[in-house]
Amino acid sequence: MTYTKSRHLVIAGLIAAVLVYFAVRVGYGDLPRLPLLAGATLLVIAVVDAILALVLRPRIQRRQGTEPVDPMTATRAVALAKASSMAGAIMCGVWLGLLAYLLPMFSDVQAARSDTGTAIVGMVSAGALIAAGLWLEFCLRNPDEPEEQDEENE
Repeated sequence: MTYTKSRHLVIAGLIAAVLVYFAVRVGYGDLPRLPLLAGATLLVIAVVDAILALVLRPRIQRRQGTEPVDPMTATRAVALAKASSMAGAIMCGVWLGLLAYLLPMFSDVQAARSDTGTAIVGMVSAGALIAAGLWLEFCLRNPDEPEEQDEENE
């Protein structure tokens, strides 16, 4: 497994943003009002990732008095970290696509004003999930492995 590349996250987010923008253009009038904290559920996963990083980092670094991490536990945590950062990037794109549609009509449409707040909360939550996923992945790096070469050598 390779480390998560920022370009993969950006591409996934941009694709999601474009798809959602055009989907919302077609059907925004049929959508119900979005709850303000709709995107905040991503913060729960971000907190779990952050707690795992705090718990597992000393064990991965083999600090004195800590028990080594079981290889299957480490593998599952890496999978969670990679999935979290990718899900965060996709959801950030979703909220960005919605926001791109809502901002031009912010002053004219009441629903756009309330949904803009929801989109901002969602984007912040998705950003936190990306950060927590990448940090968890960083914390799980084997200290015995040499640093990864430049991305040009892929």
